[in-house]
Amino acid sequence: MSMTKQSNVIKGWRGVPFSDVSISDAFWRPRLETLKNVTIGVCLDQCEKTNRIANFALAGGLIEGKYEGMYYNDSDVYKVLEGAAYSLMTDRDPKLEAEIDRIIGLIEAAQESDGYLSTYYTVEAPDQKWTDMEKHEMYNGGHLIEAAVAYYQATGKRQLLDVACRLADHYDSIFGPGKRHWAEGHEEIELALVKLFGATGEERYWKLALWLLEERGHGHGVGAIWDKEDWGPAYCQDDVPVRDIREVKGHAVRAMYLYTAMADVVLASGDPAYMEALDRVWAHTVERNMYLTGGIGPSVHNEGFTHDYDLPNESAYCETCAAIAMAFWNQRMNLLHGDGKYADIVERELFNGALSGISLSGDRFFYVNPLASKGEHHRVEWFHTSCCPTNLARFLPSIGQYVYARSADGIAVNQYLSSETKVELPGGGSVQIAQSTAYPWDGRVEIRLSPDQADEFALRLRLPGWCRSYRILAQGEPVTGAEALAENGYLVLKRHWSKGDTVELALDMPVAAVRSREEVEANRGRIAFQRGPVVYCMEQVGNEGLSYDGFAVKATEPFVAEYTGDQLGGVTILRGRTEAGLPLELIPYYAWDNRDAGFMQVWVREAEDRGLYR
Repeated sequence: MSMTKQSNVIKGWRGVPFSDVSISDAFWRPRLETLKNVTIGVCLDQCEKTNRIANFALAGGLIEGKYEGMYYNDSDVYKVLEGAAYSLMTDRDPKLEAEIDRIIGLIEAAQESDGYLSTYYTVEAPDQKWTDMEKHEMYNGGHLIEAAVAYYQATGKRQLLDVACRLADHYDSIFGPGKRHWAEGHEEIELALVKLFGATGEERYWKLALWLLEERGHGHGVGAIWDKEDWGPAYCQDDVPVRDIREVKGHAVRAMYLYTAMADVVLASGDPAYMEALDRVWAHTVERNMYLTGGIGPSVHNEGFTHDYDLPNESAYCETCAAIAMAFWNQRMNLLHGDGKYADIVERELFNGALSGISLSGDRFFYVNPLASKGEHHRVEWFHTSCCPTNLARFLPSIGQYVYARSADGIAVNQYLSSETKVELPGGGSVQIAQSTAYPWDGRVEIRLSPDQADEFALRLRLPGWCRSYRILAQGEPVTGAEALAENGYLVLKRHWSKGDTVELALDMPVAAVRSREEVEANRGRIAFQRGPVVYCMEQVGNEGLSYDGFAVKATEPFVAEYTGDQLGGVTILRGRTEAGLPLELIPYYAWDNRDAGFMQVWVREAEDRGLYR
């Protein structure tokens, strides 16, 4: 399929880069500090201890020895470098920068003369390159490219970017129209090539991404995945051409990276050819295959999807990387459609599905995120396959990119956190925008606008799907419905703005009882509780008088929301009672297993007297 310019060109919104967003938020700022001061160092240390970094020196002939680890281990080093680059964008650290430069030197040494770079094949199997599409050769390369673009943007240094360009040029010399076929077993290279196009302006990079997308679903796949009877092409989204995708299938992370890349190509080309497929598979994923926490992929067997409404709690896989990838994809969908429902999913991942993957201390992690545990599931320091810690190391420092966007007629505020940025207006000029809020514990958000000159433009404030009532003020005066139109998940205020103008949005945050659709067998007769964007759970600590699943709760239970600054990094705890009158404490799902070991449940048994609920 040729992506040609059409009359119905997709222009989309433009996201504000996180490097342009200053975050002062009481919830997120401490987490970003922990990530910079603890998590990145932990990940670098583990990459050193497990010889992930030494493998580059080995491949470059700088040391002698034996390759250690899996064939995809290069990618963990690249992801940490990307996260470190993002950290350097906001806080230049000479010591960290020097360490990254040292590692980049090893990476450059490992690159072969023709541009090829994969330490496993260079050391272990040089005669088997490009024979098994499962072996992550381009997946590793994609993460290298993302790290290179990030480090160049952070420091202006081209060394790693030049390595990435040589690698991409190597791919382009072997694969493409009239050359070799290739359907990479683990998607990632496609979205990375679009990023490389953005950094270099070389159109052949995004066009190679398009070609790789178009290779899928035509029987070109060769390797371990395709040969495994119970996996087959669907496991890596190679069963149908991408424009014909209707259902989410296979490995969850791979699927989300694919959809992200498809959206990226639409944004890069302006061609809407993939939009129908993206819209179809989005509805299928979110409406039938997503957990309340935003987690996806229920099965350990394929790290992915099974059948519609198969959402078990104790055995839920819900890989941390899959939640992060859901945020990637939904941010792109938000930019394509200008619809707040996609930013709602990003919010669900930020406060639940992805955030649960890292401990409050920043040095212990979940790979798997079940929604119930009898006490055997705990955070650990590292994994043999450690994609999740390193993915968190690059995801969290970049959360600023999800906050603001430039629409065709003004500014959209997609996420609520205390922050500040400058946005270029579509008609020229710019506006400084600042948020102040205690979100997610309090729904009050104050926005201050300072255009460089008084101007008329639209301010879009996302109205979260969980919100049932709200109040909005402009310059301290109530705003009527006619002045703040609800449109595609946003409240739209279009008016003449002057320096220092303020808008206050107050989102009501009652405790809400949630029920699943009847098709979800695991949750029949059960309820969960959510307050604002935060999904809650009960864990054994704080509920010592209760046994696992030995209690029930009414949907009408009048929980008291109580903020406590000295527990779990500062949280709002919900306090209520079981049907039998015993005290019940609920904490945010993301915060479980940060205290003593014990059981946990999100979906608890509902008492027979259902009553009214919201």
